[in-house]
Amino acid sequence: MTTPAGSADTNIPQNGPSAFDAHRPPERELLDDCVHCGFCLPTCPTYQLWGEEMDSPRGRIYLMDLASKGEISLDGPFTEHIDACLGCMACVTACPSGVQYDKLLESVRPQVERNVQRDRGDRLFREAIFSLFPYRRRLRAAALPGALYQKLRTIPAVRRLAEKLPGRLAAMESLLPPVSVRAAFAQLPVFTPAVGARRGRVALLSGCVQDVFFHRVNEATVRVLAAEGYDVLVPRDQQCCGALELHAGREETALGRARRTIARFETLDVDTVVTNVAGCGSSMKDYGHLLSDDEAWASRATAFSGRVRDVHEVLAELEPVAPRHPFRGRVAYHDACHLGHAQKVRAQPRAVLRSIPDVELVDLPEAELCCGSAGIYNMVAPEAAGELGVRKAGNVRSVRPDVVVTANPGCLLQIGKYMAADGVPILHPVQLLDASIRGVPVPRT
Repeated sequence: MTTPAGSADTNIPQNGPSAFDAHRPPERELLDDCVHCGFCLPTCPTYQLWGEEMDSPRGRIYLMDLASKGEISLDGPFTEHIDACLGCMACVTACPSGVQYDKLLESVRPQVERNVQRDRGDRLFREAIFSLFPYRRRLRAAALPGALYQKLRTIPAVRRLAEKLPGRLAAMESLLPPVSVRAAFAQLPVFTPAVGARRGRVALLSGCVQDVFFHRVNEATVRVLAAEGYDVLVPRDQQCCGALELHAGREETALGRARRTIARFETLDVDTVVTNVAGCGSSMKDYGHLLSDDEAWASRATAFSGRVRDVHEVLAELEPVAPRHPFRGRVAYHDACHLGHAQKVRAQPRAVLRSIPDVELVDLPEAELCCGSAGIYNMVAPEAAGELGVRKAGNVRSVRPDVVVTANPGCLLQIGKYMAADGVPILHPVQLLDASIRGVPVPRT
């Protein structure tokens, strides 16, 4: 099944029925776009870890081509190499030929989920994840024992038991964010008026994990938007946008959540739907494509996606009006993959941070490499995610920051895990901006 690096034969004839089913298989035109040049290799996290051709973007495209032409099945090695992909989309940024690996992966992962029987342990673990994380009420219920556990974990005997947990359970335990029951059950105001002259009217997707475990980020987002002249609406009855399931190939349930999100937000009289989570924003901006073959929803999805903006895009669009207090320190900015690579939002967060007086903004070495979070990746592939987390933490330390900022809850948890002993605050950029506008000390989390 191997082929010399850079010389994959895309002229293999159709030797049998495609291994893919008929529902949105990878498009032949997209597969043929890859010329196997290798520009993607330095930016691919798994290729950097293992140097294995089939764990590079061009290698995975070669596997997709073989499956499409009936040469291989979807089970076994095919699924293993697709599962090993973080979906970070750094290869899309790096590719000089414009290969749409994001669209290929988006079509292949649902094929795997529909057609490959996972072993019982893997299946149950994934079901447990998706029975919890897309549901705010369940997350809030989980926050109660989570808060108690974090207190008990300071007891040496409990800590020793935690250290004996097997791989995936140990990964979940180590990624548990600092749990505040008060924050987990707090709610944002449904309406927050603009401070001073109104410049616009926006609605905020408050998210699932974001709203329960990173509620302070949402509070800071609302305050900053209001301070910059925006009325902010936060519908109480909004639900999960489907991003986490979509990135894992759970297409049917993800698209159901997409439809419900569209239906809820399209009724609001707002200029923009704002998100402060990189993964959510990338999916919501893609609803038009994801629902393009659904006659009842295609035009609604396209219209909705056209109104979705990341919070940094909104803040960078107009000149700041809220006064800023200085922050004298080095701020390391980590590009969340689904913000930088998927949404192509790179300049705006940096512009927003540079609006803070005296800030020294620094980029990271190997900035294009994923931190290892990648949706559920750091839970289902903890060893690979751990190697990437250690590597990212080393790159962060190398720039000697006073604060680290990144715009995705998964990145905050992942980097925080591997820098726990450093004592450096790891924040969402809007938290730093909020502290500057209010003239308060920078929060620790």
